Amino acid sequence: MPKNIMSISYGSERIEFTRQLRSNDINRVLIKVRPDCKVVVNAPAKVSNQDVIDAVKKRSRWIYTRLEKFREQNTYITPRRYISGESHYYLGRQYMLKIEKIAARDEQYVKLLRGKFEIFARNKSKVKELLLDWYKVRARKVFNHRLDVLLPQALWVGERPQIRIQTMRTQWGSCSPGGRLTLNPCLVKAPRECIDYVILHELCHIAEHNHSNKFYRLMKRVMPNWEKVKDRLDDKANAYLSV
Repeated sequence: MPKNIMSISYGSERIEFTRQLRSNDINRVLIKVRPDCKVVVNAPAKVSNQDVIDAVKKRSRWIYTRLEKFREQNTYITPRRYISGESHYYLGRQYMLKIEKIAARDEQYVKLLRGKFEIFARNKSKVKELLLDWYKVRARKVFNHRLDVLLPQALWVGERPQIRIQTMRTQWGSCSPGGRLTLNPCLVKAPRECIDYVILHELCHIAEHNHSNKFYRLMKRVMPNWEKVKDRLDDKANAYLSV
């Protein structure tokens, strides 16, 4: 996808952003501040660079605020060690790890019991892999269940969409032109309301493939408080995405 690097000044801050091309059928310039502190601006080719810069300047205060929030989050995020006593999220709650070493012939597995992740592993190097696999299995079950609960609200959806589970560094989900939903297994670490927000967001894309005014009206209809829920998810994004 064609893209180029641009920047603006906000006070003493230099905000650098990447311009990416989007369909000429869409007039709206979409600005995203990602949890990794990268700013991405999607704009159609017919929109000039100056117009893109003007759009970013208009939202510079919001961009700066989001960057500061994500930077603050990053200062408290330490690399995962996957050792006993470390805490990990599931459905918005934190659970301590308890690692149990087992014999080479025994089966390796993870179970959530009495407020703890108990991981039975043959060696320390397998703990991370076992827990991430557990998240993927749970994510598929939780996401499919929530999709079934939410589908009656999405009256514009004909056939039940397929769900694909795919780990992504900065995205919670996406919707293909054919209506297939791709969801990040890390999302299962978030509260159910946040999971519902992402699923509804992608379902809305089945009707509106862009972030147009129609899309946001539809989103407001199915989840009136979606902006507050999104902020709640964004506030913990780095913690949930950290693996």
